[in-house]
Amino acid sequence: MTMTGFQTLLRKEILRFWKVAFQTVAAPVLTALLYMMIFSHVMSGSGAAFSGVTYEQFLIPGLAMMSMLQNAFANTSSSLIQSKITGNILFILLPPLSHWDYYGAYLVAAVIRAIAVGLGVFLVGIFVAHIPVHNIAVIIAFAVLGSGMLAALGIIAGLWADKFDQLAAFQNFLIMPLTFLSGVFYSIHSLPPFWQGLSHLNPFFYMIDGFRYGFFGKSDVSLALSLSITAASFFCLSAATLYLLKSGYKLRQ
Repeated sequence: MTMTGFQTLLRKEILRFWKVAFQTVAAPVLTALLYMMIFSHVMSGSGAAFSGVTYEQFLIPGLAMMSMLQNAFANTSSSLIQSKITGNILFILLPPLSHWDYYGAYLVAAVIRAIAVGLGVFLVGIFVAHIPVHNIAVIIAFAVLGSGMLAALGIIAGLWADKFDQLAAFQNFLIMPLTFLSGVFYSIHSLPPFWQGLSHLNPFFYMIDGFRYGFFGKSDVSLALSLSITAASFFCLSAATLYLLKSGYKLRQ
């Protein structure tokens, strides 16, 4: 069966991370496990963020979402910067693919990697604590929208960066702070009022809070607010990504 250009590029992107799954999937799961072991031990005596929810239960969905976001970003950004630096981006640009094909293939592959990592974190997490499931549709919606948002942001970063250190700066000074300060390890209600207000400006907070709601039926802010901000962020970044891909920004130089 003859594959379309979109299917070929998607297959290429999936194989790119799957052939080194020990590094791209297993390693992030191990990192999340280490966070889980350390924070569940250090914070085990602290009060639960939600009534009837232990700290270990509270922590695992946050770690899973954080891992998914970081790996969705890493998948698209690393693919583009490697292709640009090695020069094989020409073999991707030569076929008659539309900007929708590029966007769709990179985004879907990144979401698949992110979900694989998230499932790995949960498979490890069930040995630490029982994780209830309140609403599977909410869980899937936030997993896909959050991963898609970071995949789109990764495409933008990969197009913008000309060197690996520029991409590293983008990740270290934007992605890492936003994920770590999004309520992964704590409820924002435990923060002073100023930091609570600042946390509400972080779109990553709404992704993680809404994702947690899917498991516990409880959250720091309303589900409708989290879903609307996450969806709006995803569509805005997708529109910006499609515009850059259509214009050939830093691709046709």
